[in-house]
Amino acid sequence: MAVPQRRTSKTAKRLRRSHLALSETTLTTCKNCGAQIKQHRVCPECGFYKGKQVISAKSKND
Repeated sequence: MAVPQRRTSKTAKRLRRSHLALSETTLTTCKNCGAQIKQHRVCPECGFYKGKQVISAKSKND
């Protein structure tokens, strides 16, 4: 069985894991209604994507 010769130090362990940090999701504004949405997604408020109506907008009664 493979057994490490020395214990991995805290610094070495943290340096190895430095790229695993979470990043904030990038939000953009919808060009049609101005709502904050994730990039490259259809706007759930108005149903537009890249200036075109893709899905019908939700009504307030639903």
